Amino acid sequence: MIILEGRNLTKHFTAARGPRGRFGRRPPVRAVEDVSIALRAGTVSALVGESGCGKSTVARLLAQVYPATSGEVLLRGEPVRAHRGGAFRDYRRQVQLIFQDPFASLNPFHRVRYHLARPLRLHGHARSAEHERELVAELLERVSLTPVEQFMDKLPHELSGGQRQRVAIARALAVRPVALIADEPVSMLDVSIRLGVLRLLEGLARDSGLALLYITHDIASARYFAEDITVMYAGRLIESGPSEELTQAARHPYTRLLLESAPDPDRVTPPGAGRHGEPPSLIHPPGGCRFHPRCPVALPVCSGQAPVRTELGGGHWTHCWDADATVARPGQEAR
Repeated sequence: MIILEGRNLTKHFTAARGPRGRFGRRPPVRAVEDVSIALRAGTVSALVGESGCGKSTVARLLAQVYPATSGEVLLRGEPVRAHRGGAFRDYRRQVQLIFQDPFASLNPFHRVRYHLARPLRLHGHARSAEHERELVAELLERVSLTPVEQFMDKLPHELSGGQRQRVAIARALAVRPVALIADEPVSMLDVSIRLGVLRLLEGLARDSGLALLYITHDIASARYFAEDITVMYAGRLIESGPSEELTQAARHPYTRLLLESAPDPDRVTPPGAGRHGEPPSLIHPPGGCRFHPRCPVALPVCSGQAPVRTELGGGHWTHCWDADATVARPGQEAR
C-alpha cells in the first residue's frame, strides 16, 4: 500500500549570485526535475546519489518544508498542499523528517525529556503529566535508550552521536507518523555505531508498518538496508529497482560508477580509474542526458536528447539510451 508519493516533482531556486539575465533576473537553480517516488507501508526505500544531486531537496518537498515549483505530493492517494497553519501541523504529524546532524536538530538547552514530551503535548497524545512521563519512557525504550531514567534528564552534549540520533528518531516517533524520511541519518556517526541505527530504523519500519525513505550517498548500505533503490543524478532520477537486482545488474553507467566507488577489499582499482570529472552545474545543466559529459559509454544522441524511461521488468527501470548494452552482471564487464 502506497502511503506517501511524489509525482513529477520539480523545484527551482533563484541563484543567490551570478549574472542577471533579461529583466534583471538571475537564472534558476534546477535542483529537482520531474521526480516521481512512492513509499509503501512497512517498506524501506532508498534514494541514492552524490552530494548536491538534490536528494535533500526531495526530502523537504515530500515533508512539505519546500513548496514544489510543479508536481504534487499525495498522502494515501490524496493531494496535499500544507505549508502553514493547522493543515501543516496535521501533515507533519503523519510525515516526519529525521535530519543528518542530530546535534543541530536538538535544542542544546533542553533535556531529553523536553524534546520527547513537547511533540506529545502539541499533538494531544499526553492526557496528564504521569501519562506524559510513561509515553516518554516508552519512546526511549523503542529506540533502545535504556535504562530510561539514565537518559531522560540528560542534555544533548552529554550524549554520544548515536544516542543523540536515537533521541531524534524517538522525537519523530512521538507524533505516531505513517511515513518517516531519514536524510543521511548515519553519515555523521562513527562507523562502529551506524549499523545499530540502521537496524533500529529497519525494525521500526517492519514492526510499526512505517513507510521509510532512507536518503544516502552510500549505495552499499542502501543495498543491505533497503528493499528498493532509486538513483539520482543532477536533479533527475536515472535508475530504480529492487535492491539486489539493481546492484547486481545495474543498467545506467552512473549507477555502476557508484557501485565501483563502494569500498571492496577484494577489488584492486588502478590509479585514476575512478575519476570521471565533476558534477554539472544545476544553473546551466548539460542538454540531453545530464550524465553524458562524464559518461564512459556516451553516444551522440546522449548530448542532444534526454533519454526516455526504459522498463526492464520486475520494477527495474532506467533512463539511458544504451541500457541494453551497459548491463554489468557479476563476472562480466560492461562495454
